[in-house]
Amino acid sequence: MSIKTLSTREVYRNPWLRLREDRILRSNGVEGIYGVVDKDDCAIIIPLDGDHVYLVEQFRYPVQARYLEFPQGGWEMQGVDPEELARGELKEETGLVAERLQFLGTNYVAYGYANQKMHTFLATGLSQSEKEPDPEEHDLQLHRVPVGEFEVMLRNGRISDVCTLAAWGLYRLKQ
Repeated sequence: MSIKTLSTREVYRNPWLRLREDRILRSNGVEGIYGVVDKDDCAIIIPLDGDHVYLVEQFRYPVQARYLEFPQGGWEMQGVDPEELARGELKEETGLVAERLQFLGTNYVAYGYANQKMHTFLATGLSQSEKEPDPEEHDLQLHRVPVGEFEVMLRNGRISDVCTLAAWGLYRLKQ
């Protein structure tokens, strides 16, 4: 390992994340500080219905705007089965139930400062049921978009969520 942890202290905690500050020693002998966001795993789901995808639109507080993205999220607990999480998030945010979920891969969301992993699934054989949104998701809007239009939205920046872009990239690579 090129960086050794000398000490660690929790700086902040809420139900969704923990922030810690580590005192480190680099391989060149220089000490420093590293801030790390500890966050439980999440899932992102590509709801594919023929030649259409479903997107959710929601207000993202840190950037103060509404954005389109694939359904995604976590349950703020360790040890959750990724497929169970994906099925739960899909139903919670969209009301969709998938007959089939295909695992596409796992990536880190932002490993430069966080340890959260994102499990990506393709959902097909979709049927509609009732949404079960969290209190923070009360204003979610569901959009059914043709794949061609969705890809234009990715190219022109209309969809700027990097998790959505990465999920679609995994899907396209596995076709």
